[in-house]
Amino acid sequence: MKRNLIPWAALRSFEAAGRHESFTEAAQELFVSQAAISRQVRDLEAQLGKKLFRREHRQVRLTAEGSHLLATLTQSFDAIGNCLNEINDTTPSSVLTISIEPSFASCLLTIFKEFKDAHPEIDLNLEADHRLIDFRSHDAQLAIRFSPSDQTWDGTQSKHLLDVEVTPAISPKYIKANMPLKSPRDLLHYTLLHEDNRDDWKKWFAPHKINSGEIERGPIYDNAALILQAIIDGHGAGFCDRKFIREDLSSGRLIIPFESSFYQGSYWLVARDFANLPESATSFINWFLPRMKRFSQD
Repeated sequence: MKRNLIPWAALRSFEAAGRHESFTEAAQELFVSQAAISRQVRDLEAQLGKKLFRREHRQVRLTAEGSHLLATLTQSFDAIGNCLNEINDTTPSSVLTISIEPSFASCLLTIFKEFKDAHPEIDLNLEADHRLIDFRSHDAQLAIRFSPSDQTWDGTQSKHLLDVEVTPAISPKYIKANMPLKSPRDLLHYTLLHEDNRDDWKKWFAPHKINSGEIERGPIYDNAALILQAIIDGHGAGFCDRKFIREDLSSGRLIIPFESSFYQGSYWLVARDFANLPESATSFINWFLPRMKRFSQD
């Protein structure tokens, strides 16, 4: 097909629809209507004289021709995107976008400032988000995500940053307002703060042979940053990793009443392909990985 006849808009719509296997998600990615995606794909099929999708009940599946075209388009669009990133990264001031878990970002602001001091030519754009972004449709070059296991994410590569070992933390002013804490069982008289679900407190109480309906009570927060603030404000007892609350412990804002802890998960640095990153991202990785190792050992 001659280049002046190539339907670029239709190919872009098809590539997004094929990658997601969803016209709805493709429309959300490209900020157009679902009807527009459907029309573009239909026009492309008419031009090629081939069906690219099998329309099934509430879903679409790629045909053999569609799979072949998708593989070529995705590789080509990725190559174009990488080339543009390389060109953009040669400017005097480079912006590196990192999608990051909110709780992790709030604890490491000082470390990110250290990176800026060491690399003034690179501006960090930190985007707080719980979800792992799709690198093909997002400006972020890197992501930092938490996983309770050695999880891998489809279509990405990961590098281990640090393990999270949590133990109950509490505000001294909250202890003064309640009964003294002499044994782990005394925590049942306190408000227990939970993250996502109530499993963590069950794990912590289990070695102490404590099983009570009180463990099932208490507010639930959707991220560690909210829990930390609630603990500091005296709302109850919750789990923290010592590494992330060193200043709060040294200042007396928080205390650790009992030493027992358990492994909660790990933070990972995630990229689509570490071998194909702009120079700014590579510089950040080479600085950040050893800095995280020191942070874990301090």
